[in-house]
Amino acid sequence: MNFNCCDLCDANEDKMQSGELAILPPVFSCYGKNIQFAGPAKTVKVFEDNPLVRKILETPGGGQVLVIDAGGSTRCALVGGNLGDLAQKNGWAGIVIDGCIRDSIEVNQCNIGVRALGTHPRRSARTGEGQQDGVVTIAGVMVRPGDWIYADADGLASIQ
Repeated sequence: MNFNCCDLCDANEDKMQSGELAILPPVFSCYGKNIQFAGPAKTVKVFEDNPLVRKILETPGGGQVLVIDAGGSTRCALVGGNLGDLAQKNGWAGIVIDGCIRDSIEVNQCNIGVRALGTHPRRSARTGEGQQDGVVTIAGVMVRPGDWIYADADGLASIQ
């Protein structure tokens, strides 16, 4: 897939005005081997709890991007090396987390793209709470299931 987020913005100013194209704030750090990735969004909302994230990543990704609304929490990590490996093995294009990862050295060895607010060594709770396949808010930007997510070195975009 060949794209450039800057070119997407330039070519779709009308969609930016209408809100169909949204640019996520530049608060995310890049992890994983793939700096550039894109795919339809699969959404999940959890807070400091990751079993639902694991359950989703255990399924075939088919080039999707898992978009995790973690409420912006930086008190623990939701994805680490094991889940990065799982995402790679199951064909996910990438993961966008409004929260943290851990095992960043391991995640950086995975052939996927990951964007997160940062790293944290503490693992999450394991109660299994959360919701999937609903509208989520990532760093103040609404993302719907099926919206296309584009990520490259210049930023993150969501297109309805």
